[in-house]
Amino acid sequence: MPIKTFKPYTQSRRQMSVSDFSDITKTNPEKALIKIVKKKGGRNNTGQVMVRFRGGGHKRFYRIIDFKRDKFNIPAKVIAIEYDPNRSSRIALLQYQDGEKRYIIQPLGVNVGDSLMSGPDAEIKSGNSLQLTNIPVGTFIHNLELVPGKGGQLVRSAGVAAQLLAKEGDYAHVRMPSGEIRLVRVNCYATIGQVGNLDHENITVGSAGRNRHMGKKSHVRGTAMNSVDHPHGGGRGRSKGNNQPRSPWNQPAKGFKTRPRKVWDWVIVSHRNKAEN
Repeated sequence: MPIKTFKPYTQSRRQMSVSDFSDITKTNPEKALIKIVKKKGGRNNTGQVMVRFRGGGHKRFYRIIDFKRDKFNIPAKVIAIEYDPNRSSRIALLQYQDGEKRYIIQPLGVNVGDSLMSGPDAEIKSGNSLQLTNIPVGTFIHNLELVPGKGGQLVRSAGVAAQLLAKEGDYAHVRMPSGEIRLVRVNCYATIGQVGNLDHENITVGSAGRNRHMGKKSHVRGTAMNSVDHPHGGGRGRSKGNNQPRSPWNQPAKGFKTRPRKVWDWVIVSHRNKAEN
């Protein structure tokens, strides 16, 4: 998927780049597989802002993605590749032999006309979904389950892939895209291959207005605020006032561990940060 750039007729256009969408074969989504998403602007049910710097953005429908891949041993044909505004990867529209249509995340190398299948009888090829116990060691996978039958929760962004390193008893060792090695039950399902749309990481937003179009407000530095609004604010000139980096609520922001040790920490064999081992 090539990246499209522009002539610099404005300063923002000079740096901006977009996908040329040459891989898209269908522009309108399947009506039976969409639903309305109501924007919340980072607010909870009482209207209080819980996540700052969110709001606005273009209206969009949510595409219902089949993360479970639970139509076992029924072949499906890829009939379209579509754009999904809710995720970085492309989505593929499958039509099964019984006529049902479902969306899945498009794996790298899967195109219109390909035949895919999920279940224990599926062959080892990109786009097929199997349990980890049926996948050879060393295979690259994505859309990985954490709880059997719940559907894929890990490795779903554009261009990423995990690798199955080993199987031992009821658990498999999987290297995540971050470098973390963790244990996953061998009866969890995963999809073979790497997620498509590799050039997503090469796209440059280029302007604040385009960020607002995606629902992201400008992020204001603490040192640019008044002292009443942030611990770094105030002062004469650019200064944090001898404060260590802190959040607006005065919690240390660098090096201070806030994550409690959970009962499932034992599934992490090797942390992505090697110093934590």
